[in-house]
Amino acid sequence: MHVPFRGSRRLHASLLALTLLGGLAACSSGDEPAGDAAGGTYTIWDPYPQYDDSSAWVQLLNTCGTGAGVTVKRTGYDTSDLTNKALLAAQQGNSPDVLIVDNPVVSTLAEAGVLTTTEDNKLDIAAIAPNLVAAGQAGGKTYGIPIGANTLALYYNKKVLQAAGVDIASVKDWPSLTAALGKVKAAGKKGITFSAIGTEEGSFQFLPWYWGSGANLRKLDSPEAVSALSLWQDWLKQGYAPNSVINNTQTTSWQEFATGEYAFAENGTWQLGNAKKAGFEYGIIPVPGSKGGTASAPTGGEFVSVPVQKDAKRYATTKKLVECLTDTDNSLATVTALNYVAPTTAVQDKQVAANSELKVWVDAVKAAKGRTGDDLGTKYPKISEPLWTAVQAALSGSKSPADALAAAQTAAAAATK
Repeated sequence: MHVPFRGSRRLHASLLALTLLGGLAACSSGDEPAGDAAGGTYTIWDPYPQYDDSSAWVQLLNTCGTGAGVTVKRTGYDTSDLTNKALLAAQQGNSPDVLIVDNPVVSTLAEAGVLTTTEDNKLDIAAIAPNLVAAGQAGGKTYGIPIGANTLALYYNKKVLQAAGVDIASVKDWPSLTAALGKVKAAGKKGITFSAIGTEEGSFQFLPWYWGSGANLRKLDSPEAVSALSLWQDWLKQGYAPNSVINNTQTTSWQEFATGEYAFAENGTWQLGNAKKAGFEYGIIPVPGSKGGTASAPTGGEFVSVPVQKDAKRYATTKKLVECLTDTDNSLATVTALNYVAPTTAVQDKQVAANSELKVWVDAVKAAKGRTGDDLGTKYPKISEPLWTAVQAALSGSKSPADALAAAQTAAAAATK
């Protein structure tokens, strides 16, 4: 099967677009070639530089290579560096065999002609949750398989809530959450911390509230959107959330929660290990919608994708590697190695059976949405930046939520024409 490479002009445009998602690192001319077509070596690039050769993740990759009868050469890059290198490698006709990439970048790489589709490679995605697959879809085609997912929820400090007389079961919507924050403040403790920094991280943390209001990313200045931003602004005005959220990353926000002074913190599955080390009893609930239910939080996590190759004979073996990492039978090992929620119900059930603490995360992932979903694709970064700019303006007090979001809608509309 031969998939034609669709030109470098789109690649240049995609390099430009990626600056909206994060800084691009320079690619050294001394980088080794991505693949070895003549030998039994297949290359895998991933965004997990924190895992070394002794890790469960790399051992899993090697096992998949052995099963496919090849040697795996794996390289881990920082996310922004990886996307840059993937675009440049494609431009040079020297892509890795398997590319594992952050889900918002999939549509950019697909539009640039870097990736093949699951249909091209006859990869079965029937068992994958549709809301997770959506993050890797563009123009009616699917450009990879989610390897797993993470998302956001609310951690809470049991002792702080008990001292304030708050029953966590009563927190079901925005009014009840705000009432709980008021009780916590009255009891002399701190309410809620989150990240509202002026980057994609800030948009990521705002989206559960944005979507939980019923707002759509195509209409940033809707009444629903204004209600979500007003909620955050009111929390700061009332002293329920600290002014530090304006500059908080998800890491510094977690550090505030870890002091034991806060009732709630919005954060992700990746903090579970730190939560167990915090020294106080905690619990987790989904981010509530404005009128109840679970708000759609954005999906984090990566897609396993197959880049275009000059030698079409490589695809058959590459398919085996991808299936090894994403097949239902092997998925539990994959998501366990990466601390993710599985993308299929069957494996999610196994995760919850092994660790009941994961149920709230499984429920949150089931309600989650891809940031590039709703057929936004490469338009998402051009919408996200005006959105986080509006959040910053409202929380700093320089604009009302309505004015900030009106300006955001104007900017997004101009950028996405």
